[in-house]
Amino acid sequence: MAQKKDYYEVLGVNRDASDDDIKKSYRKLAMKWHPDRNPDNPKAEANFKEAKEAYEILSDGNKRAAYDQYGHAGVDPSMAAGAGGAGFGNFSDAFGDMFGDIFGGGRQRSSVYRGADLRYNLEISLEEAARGTETRIRVPALEECGTCKGSGAKPGTSPTTCATCKGQGQVRVQQGFFSIQQTCPRCHGTGKTIQNPCGTCSGSGRVKQHKTLAVKIPAGVDEGDRIRLSSEGEAGVNGGPSGDLYVVIQIKPHSVFQRDHNDLHCEMPVSFTIAALGGDIEIPTLDGYAKIKIPAETQSGKVFRLRGKGIKGVRSATHGDLLCHVVVETPVNLTARQRELLLELEAINQKSSGQHNPRAQGWMDKVKAFFGT
Repeated sequence: MAQKKDYYEVLGVNRDASDDDIKKSYRKLAMKWHPDRNPDNPKAEANFKEAKEAYEILSDGNKRAAYDQYGHAGVDPSMAAGAGGAGFGNFSDAFGDMFGDIFGGGRQRSSVYRGADLRYNLEISLEEAARGTETRIRVPALEECGTCKGSGAKPGTSPTTCATCKGQGQVRVQQGFFSIQQTCPRCHGTGKTIQNPCGTCSGSGRVKQHKTLAVKIPAGVDEGDRIRLSSEGEAGVNGGPSGDLYVVIQIKPHSVFQRDHNDLHCEMPVSFTIAALGGDIEIPTLDGYAKIKIPAETQSGKVFRLRGKGIKGVRSATHGDLLCHVVVETPVNLTARQRELLLELEAINQKSSGQHNPRAQGWMDKVKAFFGT
């Protein structure tokens, strides 16, 4: 009869290995040598049984102590033989706690659940976002049923323990050589069944209602910012806490300004005459009108920056700026006299176009160079 290997050597652990180390090593070897995973390896079954026998002894405190003191002679031979010939029906038990973390194991699942979080898109104006405001919103949500107080059972009755899962909320299902836990199909994981459901909520414990809430919008909020209203989401199940409501800010397009974080941008139409000769114009800001001095010979695309005339963000210490983009406006609907004056001006400009229209002249020079003319 061949001499048995040292159990510690079989599992590949030191003699002072912890219970967790022994368990981890056995899991690894069991997965490696299980016959179902090695149909073409005749040694796999023997290696698997050897590892299983070693684990049976070393995972038991009393047996391990006897083995440490007396070796194989200190362990009950019938126990060792039984361990070696037990087959593979209990293979999944070695992984019970490992799969328990994933599928719920053999522990009873809690039937108390937190309610779902809700989202509400709130559209506000740019002015409201800049200055802050307070508004009221109407939100649909699942609330605790007032008739059954969330139990789902008709008043005067109570839910009963599920006969299928015995209140565990889960049932064991055998899949190949794995035995896993799945949600009980009868009670859907609650561990309880309702024989006499509440007539108001039909046994769900919650009813759909609309509620009106006051929402305070802080000054400086921006597109996509979220305001959290604690416990204003859906009601929990079986006494669980309610979820939260997240109000997501959406800012309406503005007729004058475009927002870029804390800065504001706007187009500033300037007449042909003011752009050429210079002058003062008034532009709107969120706080009223402001004057800008336009220097002579201003071109389209020129940007004027007004410091501090933007928005102070929620997390900002200072205001942003207002950037005004000049757009020189070509006159339309000309009178005969206006056309006459403009033609006279154009004739004068043609005599010295490089002096009066330097950008146009420079562009024409580049065109000529491109075509080699």
